[in-house]
Amino acid sequence: MTDSRLPTLPELRQQIDAIDVQIHELINRRAHCAQLVAEVKKAEDPTITSFYRPEREAQVLQMVMQRNLGPLAGETVARLFREIMSACLALESPLKIAFLGPNGTFTHAAALKHFGHAAITRPMATIDEVFREVEAGSAHYGVVPVENSSEGVVNHTLDCFINSGLKIIGEVELRIHHNLMVAEGTQLKNISRVYSHQQSLAQCRKWLDAHFPKVERIAVSSNAEAARLVKGEWHSAAIAGETAAELYGLKKLHENIEDNPSNTTRFLIIGTETTPSSGDDKTSIIVAAHNEAGALYRILEPFYRNGLSLTRIETRPSQSDIWSYVFFIDFEGHQLQPQVKLVLDELHDRVRELKNLGSYPKAVI
Repeated sequence: MTDSRLPTLPELRQQIDAIDVQIHELINRRAHCAQLVAEVKKAEDPTITSFYRPEREAQVLQMVMQRNLGPLAGETVARLFREIMSACLALESPLKIAFLGPNGTFTHAAALKHFGHAAITRPMATIDEVFREVEAGSAHYGVVPVENSSEGVVNHTLDCFINSGLKIIGEVELRIHHNLMVAEGTQLKNISRVYSHQQSLAQCRKWLDAHFPKVERIAVSSNAEAARLVKGEWHSAAIAGETAAELYGLKKLHENIEDNPSNTTRFLIIGTETTPSSGDDKTSIIVAAHNEAGALYRILEPFYRNGLSLTRIETRPSQSDIWSYVFFIDFEGHQLQPQVKLVLDELHDRVRELKNLGSYPKAVI
C-alpha cells in the first residue's frame, strides 16, 4: 500500500525553504547573466545608455504565459517575471521613466506595470512635459494615456505626436479599478465628503448613489491628489487606485466600486529608437489626406486588400491647415513585414503626408 497521508506542516515548510533556496540561486544566476549582457553591449557600443529591449521583454513574458501550467494564473506569473527583469535591468543601468503625474495616478501604475518597480519614475505635470523630458534625454522613456474604453481618446496625447519626433515603443493596458479609501482611524459613519477626479466620480456614480447618496462629492485635479488630501482628514474618503493607497498608506473600505468593471485605459510608451519585431506587434501612423472625394476610402483600401486589421482610427484637426484633418491609425503588424511595407509604400502615393509613429509589441500583461 502507498502512503496516502498528507504531509505535516513542518515537512511542507521544509520543502518550501528548500525551493526558496533554489529560486534564490537561479535569480542570482539570471542577474549575473544580465550583467554580462551589459558588458557585451558596452564592448560593442561604448556610447550605449539604455539596455532595455521592449521586443525581447515582450517575447519573454509571452513565453512565460504560454508555458505556465498553474496553479498561479499566467498573468500573475508574468508579473513576477516582470519584476525580476526590472531588477536585473537596474543592475545594468536603471531606467528613468517620465509619466503624467502626480505620483499615485493610474499612469504611474501603468509605468510600474510596464517597467517594474526597479525603474526610476518621474512625475510630470502635463503630457507635453513627458514628451519634452524624453526628447531632451532627461528620461529614457515616457508613459502617456491615449484612450479609455469608457471616456474615449486622449486628444492631447495625439496632438503631441503631430509635432514630435518620438516613436511609440510599447503599450500598456490597465484595468481601471476604483477603491473607496480612508486614513487610519476614519470611521464609516463620519464620512461627509468624497474626493476624486471628476472622471472617477462619474465612473462610480451609481455605486455612490447606492451607498453614499448624501455625501458631498468634490472633484480634484487627480485621484492621487484626492488620496493626499484624505491622508490628513478624519471625516473624508477618496476614490483612487491601488498605487495611491500604497503611496499614502490609506485603508481600502471598498474595492472595485466602478460602475463598469471592464473599464480599461491604454497607455503608450514613447522613446527615441525603432523597435524590432517581437512577433506580435502593432504599427501606428499619422496620415494627412488630400482634400478630395473618396480620400478616406483611398487610405483604407490598401489595408483591406492586403489583409491588415485596423485596431483604431481617430480624426484630429490639422495644426497647419484650417478645415483639414489628420487620421491616427493603429493596425496589426510590424513595419518590416512585407505586407506592411507594401501598404505604407502605397499610402505615400495616396496621401498628402504620412508619418510613421513606430511599430511596437502588443500589450502582454
